[in-house]
Amino acid sequence: MKIIIAGAGEVGFHLAKLLSYESQEITLIDRDKESLAYADNHLDIKVIKGDSTSISVLKDARIINSDLFISVTSSETSNITSCVLAKQLGAKRTIARISNPEFINNKEEVGFTKFGIDELISPESLAASEIELLLSQSVFNDSYEFEDGALTMLGLSLSNDAKIVNKSVKAAAKLLSDIHFMPIAIQRLGSHSTIIPRGDTIFYDGDRVVFITSKGGDEELCKLTGKQKTEIKNVMILGGGKIGFKTASDLSQNFNIKLVEKIKDRAFDLAEQLPNSLIIHGDGRNVDLLEEENIKDMDAFISVTGNSETNIMSCLVAKSKGVKKTIALVENMDYYELSHSIGIDTLINKKLLAANSIFRYIRRGEVVAMTKLSNTEAELLEFFVKPTSKICNRYIKEIEFPLSAIIGGVIRNEGGIIALGDFKIVSGDRVVVCCLPQSIKKVESYFD
Repeated sequence: MKIIIAGAGEVGFHLAKLLSYESQEITLIDRDKESLAYADNHLDIKVIKGDSTSISVLKDARIINSDLFISVTSSETSNITSCVLAKQLGAKRTIARISNPEFINNKEEVGFTKFGIDELISPESLAASEIELLLSQSVFNDSYEFEDGALTMLGLSLSNDAKIVNKSVKAAAKLLSDIHFMPIAIQRLGSHSTIIPRGDTIFYDGDRVVFITSKGGDEELCKLTGKQKTEIKNVMILGGGKIGFKTASDLSQNFNIKLVEKIKDRAFDLAEQLPNSLIIHGDGRNVDLLEEENIKDMDAFISVTGNSETNIMSCLVAKSKGVKKTIALVENMDYYELSHSIGIDTLINKKLLAANSIFRYIRRGEVVAMTKLSNTEAELLEFFVKPTSKICNRYIKEIEFPLSAIIGGVIRNEGGIIALGDFKIVSGDRVVVCCLPQSIKKVESYFD
């Protein structure tokens, strides 16, 4: 597959890195010489210095033969323009990164596909949606919904008082009469390798476990892991930028929102635009200010300023004041990888969210959704089963899936099913699979 990426920033570099591991033919375009030099030295890809809105640069990149053109520069205007040009010059599919959520909300009405843009990606909207989902599943560190919650991925860390600790997966399943969840990935404490669990895999204290759940599975997990589900009502948001604004706007219908913004004019603008939220002008790094605003009474604290260190430190302050759920936005990927040792419930990285969202368009087979599990090697993919798929009309126990992959669940007639060995997969099913990088090609071949 020939893929051209415009923009060698964190999103573009991360995408190029992921794709270069899979032997895709990647060309990276950017005007910045240093960014290109770094990518050229660290990745097995072709680089071109130039402006992606230049027709001659696109022709140099052999746009006429490209399967996918992805524009993820920091300029929304450049991304839209270069995608329109790329489509006219022969690119089969185009994806543009945008920052204005209005474009996504009105994309059908505007008809971006008529201009030559097949898909729009907004890192800010993705981050706001991720925060909303994390608050709805407050016990868990990671979450991702398939088909509006028919199946949900939930991640948590096991403590010693969990009923499933020191038990095998098979033994843990017997603790409940009806199971609405399945473990799909485990990361041992202090290890960077990811385990795809089987029936004889043992759960240990400190394990980070990712589960697929159908309706009611989250409550079952709380019972078995000793986690107490607490209702979240009062939320404090630090930072009134695009993510802070979108998050407050989305949450204000269901939560009591306090938003702290340092810039005075911006705070007054937010107060007009967010009538259902309380806007506070002040520096959220000031502990006295947080205490004056009753941070101890908050159920959740979300820090989404433009500074990773501020977000991390303010979340640690909130945690020390007894706030149950803390979420910090980080730009630095090194920080992101430390999420579970820092002491904050969840770190999110908008550029990684964007890269993961784009990545599913590269997968073979009928992939309808995908996400990479936080701090693990594993990917979670949702495939559509066609009548011609190798997996169609077969029982799960008959399918020779690689050991580094597992079927977590099936969505049929809009309902989620935790599918075990005796379950038969049929045409029209949507199958959620967790797999490590070495098994992805084999898994994809079952759904071609």
